[in-house]
Amino acid sequence: MTLALAASFSVNANTSIASSNAVATVPGTTTTANVVTAGGKPITLLGEPVQVGDDAPQFTVVNERFEKISLSDFTEKTVMISVVPSLDTGVCSTQTKRFNNEVGGLPDDVVLLTISNDLPFAQKRFCTKEKVNKIMVLSDSVWRDFGNKYGLLIKDMGLLTRAIIIIDKNGKIAYKELVKDISNEPDYDTALMMVK
Repeated sequence: MTLALAASFSVNANTSIASSNAVATVPGTTTTANVVTAGGKPITLLGEPVQVGDDAPQFTVVNERFEKISLSDFTEKTVMISVVPSLDTGVCSTQTKRFNNEVGGLPDDVVLLTISNDLPFAQKRFCTKEKVNKIMVLSDSVWRDFGNKYGLLIKDMGLLTRAIIIIDKNGKIAYKELVKDISNEPDYDTALMMVK
């Protein structure tokens, strides 16, 4: 992780992402450049980007007990996914706690997920400490399935970029915000309006 990027994340000593989690480019992997920055410096994303109107790709992640959770588990629900690089950073923590606090104002048929590449142990510790108990916090650290299928995996870092994805009840991408600089917060108000 570069010093500039570390500074933009305000990474603390407890950050659970190890350098061994870095992901190299595999031949044939789709890359997207010049759409996202970290502290003003361009980064490259790996995977196939999704667009509004696309069928939402199926994916599998894990919960705090390493149990598989798949998009297909939420059939006939609207799914809002808050994507964060690492819960142990200030902006990611703020984003996760904000959406946890907003769940009560959402319709009953809306499921709110937060997905990061933090290890499930670190996610559980964060949720317990910060009282995040109304949303599902899930890890893409095992297979990188979500990050690759949605084009959100940061090259050479093993982190997900900051984004909001809303999938409607018909399994279509209804909304996507790819936050232009990962050190910034997403547009909460628009995302919450869209999901309602």
